[in-house]
Amino acid sequence: MNKPSYIIRTPRLGLRPWYDADRAPFARLNQDPDVMRYFPSMPADAETSAAIDRQIHHQSRHGFCFWATDLLEEERFVGFIGLCTTRFSASFTPAVEIGWRVAKDYWGQGLAPEGAAACLEFARERLHLTEVYSFTPLSNRPSERVMQKIGMEHVGSFMHPLIAEGHPLQEHLLYYIRL
Repeated sequence: MNKPSYIIRTPRLGLRPWYDADRAPFARLNQDPDVMRYFPSMPADAETSAAIDRQIHHQSRHGFCFWATDLLEEERFVGFIGLCTTRFSASFTPAVEIGWRVAKDYWGQGLAPEGAAACLEFARERLHLTEVYSFTPLSNRPSERVMQKIGMEHVGSFMHPLIAEGHPLQEHLLYYIRL
């Protein structure tokens, strides 16, 4: 793999396009029960690979995606942070979502808020967006804290249409920021 071409750099992170070499580490991340505890299931390797393919397509179509994210000091893939259009219909869609998923070994270091704040700046300055949403299951307090740290406002909740009715993770908190 050549030296990564970062779309966004922060003091500690590089957000970049996805590479084939990311498939195995992303599959490992998605099989970590702690990382995936706020998701209804852990995706199989084929589903993880399809998710990467969707992000590659999204980047080529929209100029942004949930970017593969490296810890610059270690030159190591640590997850993703980025922006994506919502793939479902709800009262607040169509919308651009900001999201993140970081490997457990890197939790508690402020990486998600650092990368997410840079994504909001990118959304405002480069994409000329005027608003961004984020959402998470009611019980996902760590992600909710990231939303609060980057200045997002809690605006309600909704039943996520892609999660089975009655599932304990179906109800989601909804956050919003005006850029």
